Amino acid sequence: MTSLVPVLLAGGSGTRLWPTSRKSFPKQFVDLTGSGDSFLQSTLKRSAVMPNASAWIVVTGEDYRFLVAQQAKEAGISIGPILLEPSARNTAPAVALAAFEALALYDSPKLLVQTADHYIKDLKAFGKVIGQAFQSTAPFVLFGVKPTHPETGYGYIECGERLQDEFLVSSFKEKPDLETAEAYLKSGNYLWNSGMFMLDAQAYLDALKTFEPSMYEVCEKAYQNASSDLDFKRVDNETFGKSPSLSIDYAVMERIKNLQVIPYIGDWSDVGAWEAVTSLANQDEAGNMIYGDGVLLESSNTLIRAESRLVTGIGLENLVVIETRDAVLVADATKTQQVKNLVEVLTAQGRNEASEHQKMYRPWGSYETLVLGDRFQVKQIVVNPGASLSLQMHHHRAEHWVVVSGTAEVQVGEGIRMLTEDQSVYIPIGSKHRLTNPGRLPLTLIEVQSGGYLGEDDIMRLDDVYGRS
Repeated sequence: MTSLVPVLLAGGSGTRLWPTSRKSFPKQFVDLTGSGDSFLQSTLKRSAVMPNASAWIVVTGEDYRFLVAQQAKEAGISIGPILLEPSARNTAPAVALAAFEALALYDSPKLLVQTADHYIKDLKAFGKVIGQAFQSTAPFVLFGVKPTHPETGYGYIECGERLQDEFLVSSFKEKPDLETAEAYLKSGNYLWNSGMFMLDAQAYLDALKTFEPSMYEVCEKAYQNASSDLDFKRVDNETFGKSPSLSIDYAVMERIKNLQVIPYIGDWSDVGAWEAVTSLANQDEAGNMIYGDGVLLESSNTLIRAESRLVTGIGLENLVVIETRDAVLVADATKTQQVKNLVEVLTAQGRNEASEHQKMYRPWGSYETLVLGDRFQVKQIVVNPGASLSLQMHHHRAEHWVVVSGTAEVQVGEGIRMLTEDQSVYIPIGSKHRLTNPGRLPLTLIEVQSGGYLGEDDIMRLDDVYGRS
């Protein structure tokens, strides 16, 4: 019996949505629409409209493994294997790993491949086209979105002969200029390339073996040499790094004969830049959109996203203003595709803000830098119920922990003590120590670091329940 296996590719960095999206916490884990769900969570919840779908196979990077698991748990979605790519090699190798995994788990699996950065509001319409694609006898089915405007940020699919609900793919078109996009829209014969696919797993691997034999061989060997780590499957690093880096379009789809596409008619957006976010937000009469604490006067068509403080504006027009605790972006709404270039400049300047948030997520919870000075740093640490930091020591800094709420089990040296609200403990330089939350509520504490070097690499892990020692 053919199995429908949803596959989620969740390893991107989303630099065009900086400063909210950064490498340390990219857009797939952020709620950008105000729905209460991140993109990853809203994608996982689409399984409700997939006919008899199995558990998700998620492919992501090493840095995001615990975020995927935590957000899936928070969304109430049971997921299957989480495959860890040791390096980003684009979508074709990632789908190959998922295909090998699906074939190991199911009979005759069909993969429904999606990425974790799509906004789909009309789930009824989406479920309909998923059902159509699953029933199709074609081994490869693309999903094309009926255009609503001349979009220059998407690739296009030219439709050929009609086959009931599907079309044969005549050609693929790269992102066009405005004049060409207007011509595509007027012709009515073009669809946006959504980047979603329904693939027969074995047929995909056979095609990859034909068109990109070196990629196939590398992915097969890397998968065969994978190791299990908690709930994750870690793909062999040395082998996978030798794979060519190609998208699934270039590696396979554009080479397939009689490729089919099913039109999806409904709300859809590949939220790749801030300009796309403006189309999802609730607008006032002047076209303004405000997330968080913002006030605008005599302004129009302006997006404000205030994440940590009040943001105000007067006389603004067609602007995007994104505020975070440590960075602010102000951009012309028509030029937000260039934010990626800005991040490249910041990276070249060695700015940590290019890739790291002040709030960092860990498998046990999170920490956020509140104050950073010369020889001292103040952080807020939140430890999830039942979670524990590694047993560790520091060569260059001492720490002082003050419990704000919850209960802390603290090991310093060989001694263990319990701390509650308003109690504190001092950890001298060189002392081994561990922090655990034995309670049922989150543990929040303030950490004051002092010393000659305060970098995160001054951590010697002696033991760790998450396998990081």
